[in-house]
Amino acid sequence: MTEFLLSRRNLLVSACCLAAVPVLTPVTFAAMPGENRFVTIVLRGAMDGMDLVQPYGDPAFKALRPGLALTPDTGLIDLDGFFGLNPAAADLLPLWKARELSFVHAVSTPYRDERSHFDGQDMLESGGGHVSDEKTGWLNRALSVMPRSDDRRAIDINTSLELILSGPNDSDVWSPRSDFSMGLDEVQFLKRLYANDPAFAKAMEEAVRTDMAADILRGGAKSGGSGTGDIAKLAGGMLREKYRIASFSINGWDTHVGQKNQFAQAVKELALAINTLKDTLGPQLWKTTIVVAMTEFGRTARENGTGGTDHGTGGCALLAGGAIDGGKVLGQWPGLADDRLLDGRDLSPVGDVRELAAAMLFRQFGVSPDDLTAKIFPGLSFDRSSAYLRA
Repeated sequence: MTEFLLSRRNLLVSACCLAAVPVLTPVTFAAMPGENRFVTIVLRGAMDGMDLVQPYGDPAFKALRPGLALTPDTGLIDLDGFFGLNPAAADLLPLWKARELSFVHAVSTPYRDERSHFDGQDMLESGGGHVSDEKTGWLNRALSVMPRSDDRRAIDINTSLELILSGPNDSDVWSPRSDFSMGLDEVQFLKRLYANDPAFAKAMEEAVRTDMAADILRGGAKSGGSGTGDIAKLAGGMLREKYRIASFSINGWDTHVGQKNQFAQAVKELALAINTLKDTLGPQLWKTTIVVAMTEFGRTARENGTGGTDHGTGGCALLAGGAIDGGKVLGQWPGLADDRLLDGRDLSPVGDVRELAAAMLFRQFGVSPDDLTAKIFPGLSFDRSSAYLRA
């Protein structure tokens, strides 16, 4: 039995490489009954929310960021007369106009002090109120209190699970290599082996049909292909089947130097991921879907001397999906005047990003406030009066 399981895992490696080459981050899925779907995207590296959704109406903004700040006269896409969307994120604008996208400003976890990516991401994914040795993720703990099918399982495309979905709920791990290529005989063997696994067979069939898969069968991935787009397409395909939860990450947000170009590329990847999810799910299933994109902390209010920003505190989260009432910039804006900055350098956090995640779990799966505060997000204050439940 052990030999079969190891062999099966190795074969899953091949199939996943076919479906999502190159794989840049883990993708985790969970199956359960019902039609509502939930996707988390972790933006690793501390996404600069004030560059994505710029508070151009704040009189202190331009002075803090003379090289990064834009206005509607210099390309910024006005959203509401105070906030504007970075033009690099223009592909998100149709979602905003369709009320399928909102932004949540000035939020963070309770993490402070050291501004370490490692500790910040651990707190974001564990869902706790302080840095600890907690090795289970809030999304895994949430699975324990959701109604779900007996054959629920999580599948992670990586050498190990991300912390957000690590925990007592069993998971399969796929460990792909980005340079893997498959022969036609291997593809046919995988098709026969998993013919009785509808979700796998469907994903495999779609992967073989793609141009990228065709290139892989000829010996290599298509040049210029986007790993993020492939991951999102795989996630959307699995969510069309019995899976209802997916989680993956997008890297590239640590913009200390030359932020304009690096940030623009990362934002385009994020827009591609969300739009690919929508396209792959299709109109009907997109109506049942909520996507939450979050980051470990924000960046400094002031730009630095190398055209970038450093590790900060208050950040920005994104909400997307047909199940939200979007077209809003949510949250209370704390202001950027010197006396309003945290420690004289950071956007002050006025909201807990865990509350946003909790509200979406409540809406999508009926997880009770008691479970959310006692089992999933220890120390969080959350009840049915949360403003995020109206998002």
